[in-house]
Amino acid sequence: MTRVLIYFEHREGEVARGSAQLVTLARQLGAESVEGVVVGAGAGRAAPTAAPGVAKIHVVEGDAFAAYSAEAYGDAVCAAAGAASADVVLFATTAQGRDLAPRVAVKLGAAIATDCIGVSSESDGSLSVERPQYSGKCVGRFTLGTGVPRVVSVRPNSFPSPEPGDAGEVLPLAVEASLGGARVREFVPTAGDTKDVADADAIVCGGRSLKSEENFQLLEDLAATIDAAVGATRAAVDAGYQPHARQIGLTGKVVSPTLYIACGVHGAIQHLAGMRSSRVIVAINTNADAPLFEIATYGLVADLFEVVPALTQELRAIRSG
Repeated sequence: MTRVLIYFEHREGEVARGSAQLVTLARQLGAESVEGVVVGAGAGRAAPTAAPGVAKIHVVEGDAFAAYSAEAYGDAVCAAAGAASADVVLFATTAQGRDLAPRVAVKLGAAIATDCIGVSSESDGSLSVERPQYSGKCVGRFTLGTGVPRVVSVRPNSFPSPEPGDAGEVLPLAVEASLGGARVREFVPTAGDTKDVADADAIVCGGRSLKSEENFQLLEDLAATIDAAVGATRAAVDAGYQPHARQIGLTGKVVSPTLYIACGVHGAIQHLAGMRSSRVIVAINTNADAPLFEIATYGLVADLFEVVPALTQELRAIRSG
């Protein structure tokens, strides 16, 4: 039977949405036990709300873990994996998860699969994983066999969030950390108080067709109406319309929201690689030959400057009525 450890990424005591969703995956794997680990400043506050149904949550705090360091955090996760006798360690595919998961795999001598969108357990105890390849043009299926630990990172929103419930037993874990290498000295938000596209369940994305930073307010208004995050293409970011933190694509963030509304987005292959796993894609563009229409669930050949305000107004009326 599989024993799972989940790394719960958090910021200022709030667990990331993508990490919490891993509890749903652990349950689907039919794990014998599910435990978690929370590391760093605020870990004690995050642990009680980490996720329902987790038997034990290991908390690693202290001066060595006050700021993120791949070496120190890797030591903490490996120590928790040992305490939990885990043979599967799960991470969310975030900037931190991409950095940390391979280091943990090396320390544990584990097999690893990254940026997965599907994970299932086979009858012999092996794991079958699915991950996008070749800029998302196809999905590869691989098997992680038994006999060694398995480290898997999963793209956020690939699994639903768990139902609310009581968290498990919180256990402080003493770890002697490695202090070498680079460390994060300060986290500086680059997109204000808005939602992070990496965790958002709905995204409204704009391209260079918006023509200015001021015109992105149209998308901000629509996003506020449906509780969505605002994203941007590389062209829009390069033009200075939006910060890099909102960029979606190969050189930005890879997202998998339930709803993706693309406004004036042509659909270059680099952008498609970052969002094509979205469940419902709505494309609004005056160019009927835009590549995005080929993968869109719904397409509208129209001027975004006419459609988006009308859509926002209609949605507001529905919500208020």
